[in-house]
Amino acid sequence: MTDGSPWVLLSLAPAPDDRVRGWFAGIPNLDVAFPAARTQEAVLARIADADIVVSDWSSALHVDDAAVGAARRLSFVMSPSVGLDSLDLDALTAAGVVVANTAGLNAASVAEWCLAAALAVARSLAWVDRQVRDGAWPQLELPERGSTELAGFDVGVLGFGAVGSRVATLFRAIGCDVAYWTRRRRSEDEERGATWLPLAELASRSDVLVVNLSLAPETRGLVDSALLADLPRGAIVVDASRGGIVDHAALLGAIDAGTLRGAAIDVFEHEPLPDDSPLRRSDRILLSSHAASTTAQSLSRVFGLVTEDVRRAVAGEPILSVVNGRGPVVVRRAADLAAR
Repeated sequence: MTDGSPWVLLSLAPAPDDRVRGWFAGIPNLDVAFPAARTQEAVLARIADADIVVSDWSSALHVDDAAVGAARRLSFVMSPSVGLDSLDLDALTAAGVVVANTAGLNAASVAEWCLAAALAVARSLAWVDRQVRDGAWPQLELPERGSTELAGFDVGVLGFGAVGSRVATLFRAIGCDVAYWTRRRRSEDEERGATWLPLAELASRSDVLVVNLSLAPETRGLVDSALLADLPRGAIVVDASRGGIVDHAALLGAIDAGTLRGAAIDVFEHEPLPDDSPLRRSDRILLSSHAASTTAQSLSRVFGLVTEDVRRAVAGEPILSVVNGRGPVVVRRAADLAAR
């Protein structure tokens, strides 16, 4: 039973309050709330009265075991991203909370970024831009710097979900031979012409290594100094996964040593990237602001689903994108439910 009062949605999204309110303005019987500060302590203080949580795609704020324990009314968590690393999925599932995400909706944007980033590193586009703006005219210097075509290169893709499979298609379209590694080998139809290889073998043949894995205990630190050392000399690394999967210190060391050509990085363990990060000093690393997925089309798809699933939760209709086996209809908890 419920008391008929408005549902309370707590937004942890790193977005302006007025923008978040705009996403849900058309949903009746819904109040939008925010933590008093972007701290875990503020989340714990505010989550007790929340029926719905929209999680933080930057993973700065977590719905962890402590938050689940404090959330005496929580019935639904909506993740505006594919990743669930900011959520204690086991605790939420055990508490009967329905969890949903937006898997696959940013795949086209991220895959295009991976291809564009690899091309930018291969052709030193960011370096050339800075040189020309500073009055230089580098042209014949580019081959000496390592400027290269990608056609004919061997590309390795780590992770072969919605993003990784699109990455494979795009690189094959420009003439690359593509192999992939993931824990579950895909069917021939799903492989889209790519070849599954064991991880070590994949690394040893990857002139370009594209990392699209989700962050989990078994993937944290997967691309370490040993795996990077297995890459062919002059390889390029594209990291569009999650911070913590690629050892960026080891990556920088390999680039500085000249064993790797360069890298493109969109994700970091600490975001925004600290001012004193040594990654900032290398002109062979293309840095991005966790923005591979942020195109107008991708954001429209993602927040369209976020809004629709929240509307469905409040209206008692089936959620479209449940990921933890609960629901699909969200049952609101009673207003007087005691803390667990």
